[in-house]
Amino acid sequence: MTARSLRRAITALGACLILCALLSIFIAEAALHPQRRRLSAEEITYVHDLADRMQVDLADVSSTTTDGVTLRAWKLRPAHPNGDSVILLHGLSDNRLGMIGYAELLLAHHYVVLMPDARAHGESGGAIATYGLLERTDVRRWYEFLVADSHPRCVFGFAESMGAAQLLQAARTPFCAIAAESPFSNFREIAYDRFGQFFHVGPWLGRTIFRPVIESSLAYVRWKYSFDLESVSPEEVVIGVNTPILLIHGTDDRNIPVRHSYRILAHNPHIVLWEVPQTDHCGAISTHPEEFAAKLLQWLQLPASNHPHG
Repeated sequence: MTARSLRRAITALGACLILCALLSIFIAEAALHPQRRRLSAEEITYVHDLADRMQVDLADVSSTTTDGVTLRAWKLRPAHPNGDSVILLHGLSDNRLGMIGYAELLLAHHYVVLMPDARAHGESGGAIATYGLLERTDVRRWYEFLVADSHPRCVFGFAESMGAAQLLQAARTPFCAIAAESPFSNFREIAYDRFGQFFHVGPWLGRTIFRPVIESSLAYVRWKYSFDLESVSPEEVVIGVNTPILLIHGTDDRNIPVRHSYRILAHNPHIVLWEVPQTDHCGAISTHPEEFAAKLLQWLQLPASNHPHG
């Protein structure tokens, strides 16, 4: 190799390393700072109208986290509550209104419903989203809020997508039962998917060519924010958990493929998976509304003897 060729190779390598570093920082910051979707006046009016129509008491409530972040939520109480409460958790870059369809279903069956905005989402505080590292404690705080506020017989959880992963990571909270639709199994695995989806290929691209970018992003987050996103792992948290867990996942989910739920299931044989045919991401309530309602309500009505609550 000539001196000129060597210089060109070194220059090309340096450029690749710089590009990899810049791309890693961009990806890390974008992941930690998702687009915030605040509640609009029209959305707030819609919820108030819904509460009036269903004769539901609607209250704005808040909770302060252990790190001083104020989280905000709606608490909806039907006129004749059945004694149980459900916490609903939304997906990435959404807000609490994204769970309103589930809230309507549960309110019609007389559950008290709590609809929080996740940290760094909606009207809640917080500068960054951590996909469960901090949010698992936030979920616990909301659980404790409901117990103190409403004195329910049982507290359940239902969530979708990012919220589903957060809820599973809070599975050691003494819920009576939880249901999670379209969760990811761990942060690294969903990162592989995201790179493949960008180029319309499978996760192999993230596992191979773009793996240095993913590793650098994780290292950058550890260095700058002192968070280890590699420990974001619903599949590991559910090991040994006795809380009844129902996973719901569409067979045609192109956002978070169904293999993620299979990975979670493999870590706890007591988990139940409903694999929903011809259904994309978090779409079960749309493609199979009657079956979805029946399965969810049945899950929340398990015999009290099966609930490790308290």
